[in-house]
Amino acid sequence: MPANHPTHSGPPLIAGLLLAAGGGRRLGGRPKALLPYRGRPLVENAVRVLREAGCGPVHVVLGASAAEVRERADLAGCVVVDNPDWAQGMGSSLRAGLASLAGTGAGAALVSLVDQPGIGAAAVARVLAAYRSPASLVAAAYGGERGHPVLFGADRWADIAATATGDKGARVHLARHAGELMLVECSDIAEAFDIDTPPDLVRLL
Repeated sequence: MPANHPTHSGPPLIAGLLLAAGGGRRLGGRPKALLPYRGRPLVENAVRVLREAGCGPVHVVLGASAAEVRERADLAGCVVVDNPDWAQGMGSSLRAGLASLAGTGAGAALVSLVDQPGIGAAAVARVLAAYRSPASLVAAAYGGERGHPVLFGADRWADIAATATGDKGARVHLARHAGELMLVECSDIAEAFDIDTPPDLVRLL
């Protein structure tokens, strides 16, 4: 049996993979993981959402100001992955995160972004519920448009890692396998905005 396939009885493990390495270039160099949200660093909210939705284990990929994030944010119980190549783009963080999941027995990785606080546990759980096998490919949709989170069955990790470069992330894999992608509409329970620029910060209040 392949190493990434579940070997225990019961429901398969679906790991939460949180990409939180961004340096917030358009925010004046403020690392997104440390943006204040409800009195705590934004990364803590993203971890809580994954856990409440049923993901386990939760792996968090850090990059910009990683040491400061470790010091200021409560990431207890998470597997924290340092990505020294974070400045090369999201693809490097996705590769680092998927590599960290090798041997965990997870049947899939649910990938979420640290800067989307409008996506809560209800939307993540809806995507999780669409898992069928290690070949699953599922994404949340908003008005029919693909967004996050995205669930990648373990059988897909090698190809995603091989094609994730720059800021493309998993786009190459998703484009090649568009006919296999299951979209799960979440616009009724979530808002898929990003915190990218100073005007966006009002959404954290």
